This record gives sequence, structure tokens and C-alpha cells, in this order.
Amino acid sequence: MDRGKNKLIVSLAPVPAGAPIDKDALAEDVTQSVLEGAAVCHLHSRLADGSLSPNTSYMEACFDAIRDKSPVIVQTSTGGVSDMSIEERCNPLLYAYAESASLNGGSTNLGDLLYINTLNDIRYCADMSYQKNVLPEIEVFDIGMIQNIMKIVKQKEADFHKPLMFNLVFGHRGGMEPTIDSLVAMKSFVPEDAMWGVTHYGRDNWTFLAAAIAMGAQLVRIGFEDSPYLDEDRTADFNYQVVKGLRKLTDAMGVDLASPQEAREILGIKKKAQ
Repeated sequence: MDRGKNKLIVSLAPVPAGAPIDKDALAEDVTQSVLEGAAVCHLHSRLADGSLSPNTSYMEACFDAIRDKSPVIVQTSTGGVSDMSIEERCNPLLYAYAESASLNGGSTNLGDLLYINTLNDIRYCADMSYQKNVLPEIEVFDIGMIQNIMKIVKQKEADFHKPLMFNLVFGHRGGMEPTIDSLVAMKSFVPEDAMWGVTHYGRDNWTFLAAAIAMGAQLVRIGFEDSPYLDEDRTADFNYQVVKGLRKLTDAMGVDLASPQEAREILGIKKKAQ
């Protein structure tokens, strides 16, 4: 398997939707996860009770606690199903240490919920990410979203950092199923000069992620936001156990994991001054 000179980037989304957050326990879990191979930490703007909020103070406190212990890449989220405006959803981009952020490629059903991301929302988030020197990780739930983004780029309707980074999301009801056929189809629409990775929501085994890694994915996102499973019969108590499970897979495949600094070099971002 020829992956070129780039190592695999492990992105950790450690907080399940709606769960209360203890920032100190979270910081310890993320720190251990980085020791196991994670390079990116993805957090939504939530209050301590786990609810999404335009007030970023607790998210910032969580990241500050994490940054005191770990050199992990800070990735803020601009997503999540809520009644917040796109301006409120982009408040995390104002965090001084934000290095990357999610940028959602369109609207979709997430089970019984409608996840709204209009073209104007995409343009606003892209432009603000560019202005704040934050690398957008473009979350796409179907092929049409990749086409959405490329039309915006080609028509110069918003500014994007290059190369583009797509995170192909599978497993949500209403989105792409985590099958090899779906992966091959979706990957075929990623531009050749773009980077790509995958998220497998609801994962209870490693088969799909193994296929994506074998196909050359440059990033894999795991963590309790997407799934706590170690295998079909066991769930983890801590996120670092999930990262350790992924590392067991990549070791068997002969794939090296990128450190946070190596991931910054791969993604073309610079750590913001302390």
C-alpha cells in the first residue's frame, strides 16, 4: 500500500451529543488520546451540561485545559442541529487558538432531524474561516455536497484555503451508508488535488475504516461523538481506548500515525501562538 510520504491523521471528536462535560476529565482523556496517536481534537461550542450554545466560553475553557496538557490541533465545530444562526454557529472561529474548523457542505436529514446548511451558510462560514486563518474541514454527507463546494470554489463565491480537505461522513440515517460501494462512489468525486478523510458514525467494527485507510484516506475521525465501540460487543470507557483500537488496526496495516506537528505540516497550518 503506497500512501506516499504522508502519515494518517487521527481526528478525535470526544464528546457525545448532549452529554455533560467535565473539562478537566476531558483534558486528561484527550491528552491520553494524543499519546495513543490522535492529532486533532474536535469540539462543539457547548455548555457544561452538554447543550449547544453560541456562548463559546466553556468550549474555550475546555480547549485551554487541553492545550495546557497537549499539543493537539484545535478544531472547533460550526455544526450541530440547533436553532442558532450561521453567525452564532461560527462564533467558535473567533477563538484565538482555533486552527481548524468544520464546514458543512449542505443540508441533510440526520435521522428525524433536519440539518440545515444553505449555500449562503456555506459561503459565510468559508469566508470567515479564511479571514480568521482557520483551515476548514469540509464535512460532506453525500456526493451532491462535494459538488456544492466545488461550484462555490470554481465560481469564486467564497475564499477557501488550498488544498481543500473533505471529510466524507457515513452512517447517519439520511446520509451515505458505510459500505464499500458508497465509499468508492463518494471518493471518486473528491478532486485529485484535494485531501480527504472519513467519519463512520455509529461504527461498531473497524472494517469500513480499514477500507478507507487502504484507499488512501489521509484522515480518520473517531471518538465518542460518533461511536464508543471497540468492537460489536464492547464499548470504551474513555476515548483513548478507541484511539488505541484504531492504532492496533493501523499497526497491523503498516500505517504510521501523524503527530500533531506532523499533521500541521500535512494540512498546511501553523500552530497559533500561546
